[in-house]
Amino acid sequence: SETEGRVVLKAESFKEQGNAYYAKKDYNEAYNYYTKAIDTCPNNASYYGNRAATLMMLGRFREALGDAQQSVRLDDSFVRGHLREGKCHLSLGNAMAASRCFQRVLELDHKNTQAQQELKNASTVLEYEKIAEVDFEKRDFRKVVFCMDRALEFAPACHRFKILKAECLALLGRYPEAQSVASDILRMDSTNADALYVCGLCLYYEDCIEKAVQFFVQALRMAPDHEKACLACRNAKALKAKKEDGNKAFKEGNYKLAYELYTEALGIDPNNIKTNAKLYCNRGTVNSKLRKLEEAIDDCTNAVKLDDTYIKAYLRRAQCYMDTEQYEDAVRDYEKVYQTEKTKEHKQLLKNAQVELKKSKRKDYYKILGVDKNASEDEIKKAYRKRALMHHPDRHSGASAEVQKEEEKKFKEVGEAFTILSDPKKKARYDSGQDLEEDGLNMGDFDANNIFKAFFGGTGGFSFEGRWKCSPVSFGYVSTQVT
Repeated sequence: SETEGRVVLKAESFKEQGNAYYAKKDYNEAYNYYTKAIDTCPNNASYYGNRAATLMMLGRFREALGDAQQSVRLDDSFVRGHLREGKCHLSLGNAMAASRCFQRVLELDHKNTQAQQELKNASTVLEYEKIAEVDFEKRDFRKVVFCMDRALEFAPACHRFKILKAECLALLGRYPEAQSVASDILRMDSTNADALYVCGLCLYYEDCIEKAVQFFVQALRMAPDHEKACLACRNAKALKAKKEDGNKAFKEGNYKLAYELYTEALGIDPNNIKTNAKLYCNRGTVNSKLRKLEEAIDDCTNAVKLDDTYIKAYLRRAQCYMDTEQYEDAVRDYEKVYQTEKTKEHKQLLKNAQVELKKSKRKDYYKILGVDKNASEDEIKKAYRKRALMHHPDRHSGASAEVQKEEEKKFKEVGEAFTILSDPKKKARYDSGQDLEEDGLNMGDFDANNIFKAFFGGTGGFSFEGRWKCSPVSFGYVSTQVT
């Protein structure tokens, strides 16, 4: 029908716009237009295929996999859809599923060189997995790391491979890279004193001190003259005791004593980077409780200098930055946190900081009207009447050109402020730091003189219509509409 034809044309138009953005490597905009095409015409395989390609470029392989699978459900002969599904499976580390997809492509097009190459890549990953499994049992961890590095070249989004690599790095003594997975090594050879020492040292540097002591003690049972294990065991016990004393004082609310104990603990073993980072962070928490926020920020900075992967220290410092209204620094720290751990909580913390930063840089409409943020509708109206009369350009017609320009600017800002704060939806969006043009809340052009006349009736001798108007750009918003 004619209506269906228009729908198809509209969807195709969205797809073409998406293609144009994709060609320019603007993948976020390409994603938006492919989504519009899908929403308009949800049964077209190529739209899902294009969006899958875009998501792959954005590194969002799990979402891309869903779109690729939907594309081949709609059209099983869609070669590019099968290729993209296979590539997503491979990137996520599922080489068997990837192989099935590439084999399906070759059934449809036996000369497809890309499928031939990707099938070889999938086979390579499967082979590295097998080799790594054998070498892991033989405790040849360097070779396991090598195999996992090679596999990750084809499967960069595979969490399973990364974890296996981290486990082996812990046994190699590369503590910052291994991080918390050192505990997975505890099930390994329990008779090798050097291995026990290395595992214990990894736990020690990861601040798992109690478990580390157990390993050092076990190593000394196997080799009583193991000097390194002896020294590490002594330091570990001292650190554990001092840190626990500090934690106890903190929990009891004795922050001054907690500060002193954490400071003493910091002098025990300068080589224990991870534990010292935590001690600095703990002392920073004490300082924040004492409202010594700048000192708390310094302690957290020392913590992240020692361990730039220490999420808790970034979070603590970011909160201190928020409390001291240093929003740009807070945003930087929350961005670092979210890049490392993409959780909903971290995303929300980043969003909150970005909102506060944005709010700190824009016009304060409450201040412009001279009202409190909890002002009622009547109070906002009264404030507008007062400020509008105060700054109306005609009231300052006898002043200098500079004064007239300044008063006209203030009158315009008063109109802006009232336009936002008198509209519940726009006020709510303004209060939350969101853009006023989103979700259909387009302010459009408005004439400040019209607002004035609505209160005072007629022109009342205050007519300057046509001198200037306010547009959305005046509020700092730029239209994103495609023309």
